[in-house]
Amino acid sequence: MKLYKQSSNNTHRRDDDVNNIHSGSGGSPYHSKTLKHTRSLPRSINYIFREQRLLFILVGILIGSTFFILQPTLSRIAPNEASRFTTSIINSNNNNKHNQRTTRTLGSQTGRVPVGIGRRRLRIVVTGGAGFVGSHLVDKLIDRGDEVIVIDNFFTGRKNNVVHHFGNPRFELIRHDVVEPILLEVDQIYHLACPASPVHYKYNPVKTIKTNVMGTLNMLGLAKRVGARFLLTSTSEVYGDPLEHPQKETYWGNVNPIGERSCYDEGKRTAETLAMDYHRGADVEVRIARIFNTYGPRMCLDDGRVVSNFVAQAIRKLPMTVYGDGKQTRSFQYVSDLVNGLVALMEGEHVGPFNLGNPGEFSMLELAEVVKEVIDSSATIEFRPNTADDPHMRKPDISKAKELLNWEPKISLREGLPHMVSDFQNRILNEDEGKQA
Repeated sequence: MKLYKQSSNNTHRRDDDVNNIHSGSGGSPYHSKTLKHTRSLPRSINYIFREQRLLFILVGILIGSTFFILQPTLSRIAPNEASRFTTSIINSNNNNKHNQRTTRTLGSQTGRVPVGIGRRRLRIVVTGGAGFVGSHLVDKLIDRGDEVIVIDNFFTGRKNNVVHHFGNPRFELIRHDVVEPILLEVDQIYHLACPASPVHYKYNPVKTIKTNVMGTLNMLGLAKRVGARFLLTSTSEVYGDPLEHPQKETYWGNVNPIGERSCYDEGKRTAETLAMDYHRGADVEVRIARIFNTYGPRMCLDDGRVVSNFVAQAIRKLPMTVYGDGKQTRSFQYVSDLVNGLVALMEGEHVGPFNLGNPGEFSMLELAEVVKEVIDSSATIEFRPNTADDPHMRKPDISKAKELLNWEPKISLREGLPHMVSDFQNRILNEDEGKQA
């Protein structure tokens, strides 16, 4: 009985609820939801004011308004930063080498940059950068504002050649042999690492050819991985004892492949082959320079090359050694001329090879007379038997470099030699003082 009464009461309650719904205004069964909707506006306002939400909305509006007001002013104040930012976006969004080439060319070919466009600072590695030519190249790159990483194993290079850059945040020095791989992030690679004088490359011929072959392979591999432009410093020795005079880049040479100098001559020829194979097969941007005799400050005092030999011997009051009859000829360019040529080649759009040398031709006897004029008119000459595979003539044809690179040497032998003599005199004096101490 109790159960029945409870159920009966519940039934009556449901019936009352239904009647109440149907008895509402308009007889709509959704009258209760309509009433709830009429209270939604005050509830929304209450939600906004609760927990300081309105304050955050106003702060957001203020920040957005400030940005749009100040943005035109900032763009006028710092156009260089904007252009740099745009350039970096272009370079990072794709690996298109044409874009990279355009960016590098903007500030490098003429030195004059369009208004509003800043030259992008490059990160450059110079192998053999503590050597004679390498250190002068590093000076130029640092002076123009680039970041430079020098790689050198100090076989012929010296820390003293680059010590003036120590402490510069844009300069790094790594003691490393290019025969072993190295991983770096760079834009350009100047590959100079290799002993270049007969005394040095004959000292360890196997190491010399390994440097030319394995070292070049490693640096070309690095250029391929990071998309860097690669410049190989080859040599006029690829022409051997030439049958063509003067030598053009189209001349294939007359080289003894099994001689005492072939570790260097054939090593450089192989390096050129590797560079061109990477260029054709892996699309590496390659530049090839064939360097003729170069002289200037920071040369090794006793490296066996004729200019340094004559200058050091004359300063030390020793006879100048002439091998053979002294009628064999060479051309001599000052180091700053060569550095300008290397940079012009790297920044240009032509692969090469290019002869970089001074077409002014001197016999060994003529060179000895110039050295006597500059240093000591009483200096004497001593003749000795000629060395094996010594070329009889060496003179570059630089018409290709003149036309395509707009480059030619500016400093004559008589102008440049006194600078080298002054450097040698200081170093020989310090060397003698060190021996006495």
